[in-house]
Amino acid sequence: MTNILTITMNPALDVSTAVDEVRHTSKLRCEPMQRRAGGGGVNVARELHRLGADVVAFYTAGHSTGRVMWSLLQQEGVSCHPHPISGFPRESFTVLEHSTGHEYRFVLPGPEITTQEWEDALTDIGNMCQPQSLVVASGSLPPGVPVDFYARVSRVVQGAQASLIVDTSGEPLSAALEHGVFLVKPSLHEMRDLCGKPLLRLHEVRDAARELVQRGAAKIVVVSMGEVGAMMVNGDGAWYAPPLPVVVHSAVGAGDSFVAGMVWALSTGLSAVDAFARGVACATATLVSVSSGLGDTAQVLELLKQVRCLDDFGNDSLPV
Repeated sequence: MTNILTITMNPALDVSTAVDEVRHTSKLRCEPMQRRAGGGGVNVARELHRLGADVVAFYTAGHSTGRVMWSLLQQEGVSCHPHPISGFPRESFTVLEHSTGHEYRFVLPGPEITTQEWEDALTDIGNMCQPQSLVVASGSLPPGVPVDFYARVSRVVQGAQASLIVDTSGEPLSAALEHGVFLVKPSLHEMRDLCGKPLLRLHEVRDAARELVQRGAAKIVVVSMGEVGAMMVNGDGAWYAPPLPVVVHSAVGAGDSFVAGMVWALSTGLSAVDAFARGVACATATLVSVSSGLGDTAQVLELLKQVRCLDDFGNDSLPV
């Protein structure tokens, strides 16, 4: 199996709990908390490991938070390469409100990364890349890291004859696409920001993704659209996957699982369409998970039976 490297410049110690109702100024008695190592690339690596893939998680780590994250990843058996920094990695806090089913997610910005730290990280990433490997750069960039960092990663990865998958937003996403990547997975909101268009119908999303492929920004574009499904476009065509009829417990990590599912499939030589279907199945497995926050292989393969990748689809309207 092709080696896979995930990159997380802004990892997080994810803390989650639940309350009956969120009320301002009140002391809210929480249920027992769960702690997981998180952040885009870390979540991708965790899911890939559960799927049996050969993966190493590269992430920035410092102080006690970094040690806790390392311990949590070791407990799951995820191979990791923590890159030392002087600051404390961030923590994120998610609260489920039972009375409404609403989920409140509090995400901190992350530590200030020095120029020397991110330059050394880029060097480490270059040393870890192998020819034909798949490299996943996922998540936000912490303060101090330049917005073109993923574009710099793209140059390093291409120089190593590997393929880069990017899942981020805003200026870091735009900069990466200016240089060109193998696969990009924006959400519908991120795609709207990226192209500066409202994208109110399925065919408009298809056309915007096709434009990115045609100008060489990415060979594969996947747009996750939440409750209305997902779209994939490459040089061979466009496919729409309707959402599966499931009860959603939490959306945390679903996008990362989508990326993991696709990378898992691509690393075994499956086609882009087959990889797209496995991405949908992995994301759905995470949506219905109530324990680890991720689906397992058995869940994914069972859900995969229900996934439809349609190359002939209507022009349905999309939520604003």
